[in-house]
Amino acid sequence: MADKTMQPHIGPFTALAIVMGTVIGGGVFFKTAAVVAATNSAGLTILAWVLGGLLTICGGLTVSELSAAFPETGGSIKYLEHTYGKLTGFLLGWSEMLIYFPANIAALAIIFATQVINLFHLNPGLLVPIALLTAASITIINLFGARAGGMVQSLTFLGKLIPLAIIIVGGLWMPGHVETSLFPLNPAGHTNFITAFSGGLIATMFAYEGWINVGTIAGEIKNPQKNLPRVIGLGLALIMVIYLLVNWVFLKQLPLNQIAGNENTAFEAAQRLFGEFGGKLVTIGILVSVYGTINGYTLTGPRVTYAMAKNDDLPGSHWLKKLSKKYAAPYWATILTFSIATIMVFLGSFDVLTDMLVFVMWIFNCLLFFAVLLLRKREPGLPRPYRVPWFPLIPIVALVGGLFILITTIINQPLLALTGIGVTFAGIPFFYIHKLRHRAA
Repeated sequence: MADKTMQPHIGPFTALAIVMGTVIGGGVFFKTAAVVAATNSAGLTILAWVLGGLLTICGGLTVSELSAAFPETGGSIKYLEHTYGKLTGFLLGWSEMLIYFPANIAALAIIFATQVINLFHLNPGLLVPIALLTAASITIINLFGARAGGMVQSLTFLGKLIPLAIIIVGGLWMPGHVETSLFPLNPAGHTNFITAFSGGLIATMFAYEGWINVGTIAGEIKNPQKNLPRVIGLGLALIMVIYLLVNWVFLKQLPLNQIAGNENTAFEAAQRLFGEFGGKLVTIGILVSVYGTINGYTLTGPRVTYAMAKNDDLPGSHWLKKLSKKYAAPYWATILTFSIATIMVFLGSFDVLTDMLVFVMWIFNCLLFFAVLLLRKREPGLPRPYRVPWFPLIPIVALVGGLFILITTIINQPLLALTGIGVTFAGIPFFYIHKLRHRAA
């Protein structure tokens, strides 16, 4: 079958839904516990969410310059290849294809299954079957192409905002159960400020994770030079506001010691506000939210594999670059992503993998931020339909913030950082072996 070209089917609203729908998932409900556990301070918790959001917006506005200059399916891989060479782009694709996307899909599918079991009081032994069924249903939908996946993203995006709006409006309108003060910022106990703040900031970055993945479908977005920077900037700003409001409600309803490490914070806060019905409503909201997030990763992840296979960078590229005749969906790449996610569901432990890949992804994020600075000097004549505002301030802020995340992770979690780097660099010999075989063939 002749290879087809992906067509621009995705409009601005759907692209905005992909950005917000992919980011707003389990993080807004589950990461509050980790942030509070690290900061031990209401003020420091809010500050971590604010700075995490501002850093993410700076990163989004910075990388959008690359997205507009290279509006190709494949996103960050293409930007890194152009700036640093083939190997750097390959290593990003290697990490995303084998671990990042499948691990996120698997972990979120297990969260979804856990919430279903809690909501309907089912047998815990059904966890794996429900998780696999969830991931399989989304995979089947996305085999019908970007239009079908985008439609699901739009529907779940609207659905997840309704319970969030109820929590925010109800929480701000109704009196709180806890006297909350944003000052002083110093963490309680014996934790020093830098350790507490860096731990809280890193936790928030997981909740903001996923924004950059919309670049992988740039080739399928209508007028990407104009729409992509707008939807990334607007989407991340709205997400930050939502996160701040939701966390403020949690802090008003529950004392810090009941939030720290408590994954049922959202349920308990809603229960304080609305009673038993409120807790169930939040659970339904989590289900809709997580389902949409899984769909976002399932929609964007196989495009990474497709882009690499299209350049004949992978074994089996002939199959992985195939698009369905009717829907132009990368069906073998989608099935591969689901297959790896299935294995990870059976393995059952994804926290370490997820934390490791957040660290690894921020290595590549920093390379992308620096690429904007480098290309401005190296290729001043490159067509740039969108230029990052307040250059070079915003790219420098994004880069410095990213380096802070990497350095504090190396200091506080050296084994995790070294493992992440090792997994990434394991792709180097594979890259050269395949390159030699390709030349021989």
